[in-house]
Amino acid sequence: MNYQHLQQTWPDFSQRITAFMHRLGLDSLSLQSDHAALRVNDNHLAQLLADEFSKHGKIISNNMINGRPILIIKLIEPLVIGTMKIQCVELPFPSDKAYPVEGWEHIELVFPSLAKTCDELVAELIEKAPQLAKVIAGNTIAGSDENSDIKVKQSSPKGDNERLANPTIAFKANGICIKVHPHDIETIIASEQSS
Repeated sequence: MNYQHLQQTWPDFSQRITAFMHRLGLDSLSLQSDHAALRVNDNHLAQLLADEFSKHGKIISNNMINGRPILIIKLIEPLVIGTMKIQCVELPFPSDKAYPVEGWEHIELVFPSLAKTCDELVAELIEKAPQLAKVIAGNTIAGSDENSDIKVKQSSPKGDNERLANPTIAFKANGICIKVHPHDIETIIASEQSS
């Protein structure tokens, strides 16, 4: 896998993400994506990708999150999904977990909110997109509901210097993921710089 391969696989990933957004009903909220994320299982490959992406943008954050470096690269030319222009790429270095598929894994959508906890974010999101209530609650019986394959995870990832709460809801299905959170990545990075 290299930068060129990621460019070639972006259209397919983009179509799959667009279809998943539509399925969840998130497309009706007109949210913007602040970044797309990769998954790699090898430190050497992660470094090669960091070097290649640096030729097409600038590393704006190199932070330790959950014990591993995660780079944020701001691209000169944004990635595009439908009407969304995605300016940043998240490149996590590997952890102990091996991913079944390397390459594009998720996008993150900004749902403007003052929520400081996952519960607050869930309540606000369900208010705007009530169809997500069943999915988030996990009220599905395998095989009997069209959304039984969707896994939902709530988390509050935090960088070592982060000062701004950014609760996150992740929707996963078929090897891709869409995460929703209140603050865009550049705002989070700026919060790390303030004292």
